[in-house]
Amino acid sequence: MSRYKLKEVKDRRDLRRFIRFPLDLYRDCPQYVPALNADQRKSLTSCSTLSYCERAMWLALDGDRVVGRICAMINPRYNEIYGTRRARFGWFDVVDDFEVASLLIRRAEEWAAERGMDEVHGPLYYNTLGKQGMLVEGFENVPPFNCLYNYPYYNDFLAALGYVKECDWLQYKVRVPEEMPQKLIRVGERLLERYSLRELDIDALKKDRKQVKAFFDIYNRSFEKSVHNFIPFTDEEIWEEADQVIPMLNNRISCFLVDSKGGIAGFGVNFPSISGALRKCRGHLFPFGWFHLLRALHNCETIDLMLNGASPEWQNTGVSAVYHNLIFDKCRRAGVKWAITNPQIEDNPAVKVWENYEHEPYMRRRCYIRKIK
Repeated sequence: MSRYKLKEVKDRRDLRRFIRFPLDLYRDCPQYVPALNADQRKSLTSCSTLSYCERAMWLALDGDRVVGRICAMINPRYNEIYGTRRARFGWFDVVDDFEVASLLIRRAEEWAAERGMDEVHGPLYYNTLGKQGMLVEGFENVPPFNCLYNYPYYNDFLAALGYVKECDWLQYKVRVPEEMPQKLIRVGERLLERYSLRELDIDALKKDRKQVKAFFDIYNRSFEKSVHNFIPFTDEEIWEEADQVIPMLNNRISCFLVDSKGGIAGFGVNFPSISGALRKCRGHLFPFGWFHLLRALHNCETIDLMLNGASPEWQNTGVSAVYHNLIFDKCRRAGVKWAITNPQIEDNPAVKVWENYEHEPYMRRRCYIRKIK
């Protein structure tokens, strides 16, 4: 008989234990970046995506000690868009014990099967912008704040449970050049003049709700065909994300390009790295976590490249050269030395842009999948 038992998370005490378990599991891991507890609580209980998604959470217990956790999810919009019957798992963390991993994964599969699903994949979030992809390379590196970290044995457990690769995402560490490649400079200058492109002031964008909505609509259209497992935002999700992200943007390291009619042509949304600050916060903004975060937001030595792209009408026009010129010029003036790219699917031609710069592989992360029927 197993020494472990599973308990579905139903009350506030177990939710608190579910959220805090990784803080103990990774206590001695210098690479792990904890999320803020308040953000996790909102994601698990009241985020807008839960208005149409279904989810369940379990703890694995050894007596009263937590030794693992998992969240199983069904996004019906995803299944409708892609013609599948898939559930997904996330918030998967476990001690180095295969029996615990097996109990958690199999319970998530049972839950999915009971609801008519025939496949399970993950680790994923409800929608596209959340943390996703199990780390398979780059364990020695510290991830950006919006990316998962896990111990190497997680991958061994999933493989032993019959999971196979669905896709891989790649991340690079890019050195900010002292001078932009002359080819990109020439192309960028030519396009700026030809198309009457100009940079949009981000402080003005923050006050223009119509333009903010237009940006997220372009985000939906820009990535629906190029991002694997992409799920367009609903209007409710757009405003929830906008209220969190847009106030944090500034003209120092981000940019928006608009055309002669004021429409957004390209964008580069970037943030100073706050991973080190989040490690010091250990899940809490108070009493001193806010100080570490504010300090990190003013230190631009390393930045995270979050969303970089062009509206569908401007894709394949070379407009990326324009906003790359602008962003890296900003970076030099802000004292940025390194940029960590957002995960990009490995067969996306866009990853080739980093060949124009001094760069090195930083992380590889994987989505696993298994048929359950």
